[in-house]
Amino acid sequence: MTDLVTLAELGGPLAAIGGAAYARHAYPAAYWPTVGLPVSVVRLLASYTSTMDACGLTVAPPRWRTLAIKATTRREVRPVPPRRGLIRPTLTGLRIRLRLAPGQEPADVAASAERLRHAWGVHAVYVRDIKPGVVELRLVGFDVLRKVRMPRRTVGDLLRVPVALREDATAFVRDYRAVPHELVLGATLSGKSMYLRNLLTKLAAQPVALVGIDCKRGVELAPFAARLSALATDSDQAAELLPVLVKEMEDRYDLIKVRQGIAPGTPDEEITSDIWGLPEKERPVPIVLFVDEVAELFLVATRKEEERRDEMVTQLIRLAQLGRAAGIYLEICGQRFGAELGKGATMLRAQLTSRVCHRVNDEASAKMALGDIAPEAVYAACAIAAELPGLAVVGDASGGWSRIRTPYLSLADAAATCRAMAHLAPDVPALTPFRPYVPPVPVEGSGPLVAPQPATE
Repeated sequence: MTDLVTLAELGGPLAAIGGAAYARHAYPAAYWPTVGLPVSVVRLLASYTSTMDACGLTVAPPRWRTLAIKATTRREVRPVPPRRGLIRPTLTGLRIRLRLAPGQEPADVAASAERLRHAWGVHAVYVRDIKPGVVELRLVGFDVLRKVRMPRRTVGDLLRVPVALREDATAFVRDYRAVPHELVLGATLSGKSMYLRNLLTKLAAQPVALVGIDCKRGVELAPFAARLSALATDSDQAAELLPVLVKEMEDRYDLIKVRQGIAPGTPDEEITSDIWGLPEKERPVPIVLFVDEVAELFLVATRKEEERRDEMVTQLIRLAQLGRAAGIYLEICGQRFGAELGKGATMLRAQLTSRVCHRVNDEASAKMALGDIAPEAVYAACAIAAELPGLAVVGDASGGWSRIRTPYLSLADAAATCRAMAHLAPDVPALTPFRPYVPPVPVEGSGPLVAPQPATE
């Protein structure tokens, strides 16, 4: 009996510890709220002052406080850490705001993020500047990119869609109004198609004209044909589609210029320089152009094809330079995008502000995507493992970058979503000749509508 009691006393805690260790590895999303969050909060509260002091984030107290302490007590005057706000727990970590002491800056806290991570036993610590003198620490309890779960509260808007998850557990939002054009690079099986698939399905629910150029015979974009307003599946069709888009852009500029023919009684708020300033009834629908495997538009074999290539590249550059004001946005995808593709490649890449780089086969490909806007991100892109498809590094012209990963979305589900949203495809008369044919979906178990009659003599 004594042995059973001893076994129960020892076995219970050991089983709990073993279960917690297993849950932390296999089910981190369940482990964090139940075990990880309370432990991290206790560590933070117990060691906040000493940790800040060890990280060099404390300053000497104000003179009045020093004099008051010396006048009332004989205890040692210690440096003070940044004032701590309330701890706000989340499903993936916790957030806390710090009011910096005089002489401190957000870069001081960001430089100590790795030390804070180890001191408080969390997966990562990110620092965000809220306002002058206040920063927010976002503590992430586990690797949120290992199994992507998009935040429930993601606010979308016209041409503003959440498409992936950042490493700090916030949503990566693709905002075409703020960043009109984007370059997406990645090797085979790197997750580039998954990123494109998520982006297409999110835009399919909006009143946006989606146009595709897929020179791989449409194997990537053809499943979404029900929602596409136009689709070109080879270079010949692309050479016919691009001039139509350029002409549509020019027509929209003419519409804007007509609006700018300022009459004496025109209110100031009605004067515009892009389509978003036009009245809603006159505003043309925005167009998003997806170009999959852009290198196929550059590759040529004969002199005649070279002339056609130069024309298509020139038209793409014009769309990239002038399309934003006309409501035409570019999403360029490929495996490489360098000067070796031919004339105009570098000029086109310079117009693509946002960059998304998945796993690549060499460092040069990563430099093509990120080297000119965020050099530090090149090494992060080269470190992406093949076992993590969908993981990418995103950067913009501001020099900032972060890791993201798109959630898994099967091709069948994406195609079904586009079929369900087919009625939202806007009518753009210029693109009607390029509207892809969508065969009707057969109904399972349904027989012929008319019973066959036997032939009579």
